[in-house]
Amino acid sequence: MLTFLGRGSAFADNHNCAWFLAGADMVILDCSMSGFARLKNMNLENVSKIYVLVTHTHGDHISGIGLLIDYEYIVGKIPVVVVTPNEEVRNDMEYFLTRMEGISEDWYSLVSVTELEVSWLRAAIPTTHVPNLAGRCFGYALRIDGRNVVYTGDTNTLDPFLPYLDQGSILYMEVSAYKTGVHLYAEDVKETVRELETKGVTVFLMHVDDEDAVSKIMEKSGAFLAPLLPPTISKEPTPEEVSSENAQALKEVFDISEQLYQEMCSVKKNDHRMLFLYLTELGKALVGADRASFWKWDKRKHTLWTTSATGLEKIEMPDDAGFVGKAIKNKQLVITNDPYHDPDFNPEVDKKTGYVTKSVLVLPVANVNGEAIGAYQLINKIGGEGFNDKEDVRKLSLAALICGIALESETFLEEAYHDKLTRLKNRMGFYSDFARNYAPYMEPGCDKPMSMFICDIDKFKSVNDTYGHNAGDDVLAFMAGLLSSSCSDKDSAYRWGGEEFIMIMRDTDLSKCVEKAEALRQTVMHTDFPADGNILHLTVSFGCRQFDPKMSIEDNISEADKKLYDAKENGRNQVRS
Repeated sequence: MLTFLGRGSAFADNHNCAWFLAGADMVILDCSMSGFARLKNMNLENVSKIYVLVTHTHGDHISGIGLLIDYEYIVGKIPVVVVTPNEEVRNDMEYFLTRMEGISEDWYSLVSVTELEVSWLRAAIPTTHVPNLAGRCFGYALRIDGRNVVYTGDTNTLDPFLPYLDQGSILYMEVSAYKTGVHLYAEDVKETVRELETKGVTVFLMHVDDEDAVSKIMEKSGAFLAPLLPPTISKEPTPEEVSSENAQALKEVFDISEQLYQEMCSVKKNDHRMLFLYLTELGKALVGADRASFWKWDKRKHTLWTTSATGLEKIEMPDDAGFVGKAIKNKQLVITNDPYHDPDFNPEVDKKTGYVTKSVLVLPVANVNGEAIGAYQLINKIGGEGFNDKEDVRKLSLAALICGIALESETFLEEAYHDKLTRLKNRMGFYSDFARNYAPYMEPGCDKPMSMFICDIDKFKSVNDTYGHNAGDDVLAFMAGLLSSSCSDKDSAYRWGGEEFIMIMRDTDLSKCVEKAEALRQTVMHTDFPADGNILHLTVSFGCRQFDPKMSIEDNISEADKKLYDAKENGRNQVRS
């Protein structure tokens, strides 16, 4: 995840500027004057080199580079490497730095991406912006903490960046509330953002010209404003600076709290992921750690897992393993500043990623009954002095508490939305998904089809009457498995009640819906159903319907149900539409 020093466009107070750490190196994406002002006040003692990635040469993106070079050459003594996406931009930057800024060439290094061999850089991505910068505007594909990250820079199209996005990727995209032709207009891209969100891509909005207007337009898209977080490495304030520093820190905490509140109140399929993401990043910032993660305990599977951990998109391990397992088992804080000599340390992640763990802090989190349900982990205290069991825990305790409350509520929701027998989502889960995922298909002007079928196991009552309810339960669970296995990434299956199931198919017209229902009908008819030690042969009837946006959800389902009734009344084991 990137830390943003500003996410505004050219006329904002804080221009777009972001950074991340790659080991002992600091990587900055563009360097505006406002970005430099904040960088100058950070403690960079443990940074060995600064890389500045240039997207293009507009002043609100590069105006701070010259001063950064000056400052680090004279004061900070940290080498600065200016990275350009191609030779043409390199020539422009050389002219800007030497002729306009008057900087000596031996004060910095100037390279293009073809000369740079680093693990965090995947590619410079050419894009279009304004006509007079044709061929000189780029974004970047990066690899940060094991995740694919795409940063668009300024662009008027998303097309060049889409091939670099897959499930688990993070996209930082510029967006405008105004249709100018040189930026991504929010109204034009919100549907694409919705599609990316359903594919598992997390989208953050940056270079924003009007935050209120953009937030309103993108409200149901699944995108988030790029998080403005406190710097993870900041200077010790002088006594004279304490008051203003505390005021600024408090303001940033309030800013994050407001963003969290807005995100959690919005209609999005986030499953608290943004809450965990913000709070782990905030904890990392407050304590000064290199990395942070929030682990969830799956008691049913006896596993611990995280999607925001070091080096991998998802890590899963037994619940009795490592420091996280120890913290949860004993419900006690775990701190080590020499992990490789600790028998509880699990080095497998480091072996997979090449990362070197030097210090670890794990706080168990509990539910309202005091039962451990997860853990909050920080890795590698910046500065090398190791974690402190009093001061660092004090700073983290509130964030860990909120993570625990959020996880508990998420678990309750998941249980409420799922049918315990089949593990499919139930009616509550259906209506929740409809509001979050399917509502855009019912909006006026949407030209994408969405269809559904409702199906019913024929003569299911006789299964219970003849073989018992345990056999009936086995049949329902097996049927749910058949439905789940037939779902594409655009489909979702639900247990509607009793022996009735529903499948929703996005971007699918009626003919394709009927085709899928018929394939399932054939599969069921030729499948052996295990039922409490017996093998049964069953059939299923289907009613199909393409959604009519002019009708309510309930009326659309009612129309499909009428088709199912026709199938049952006319011999069963058939598909009606």
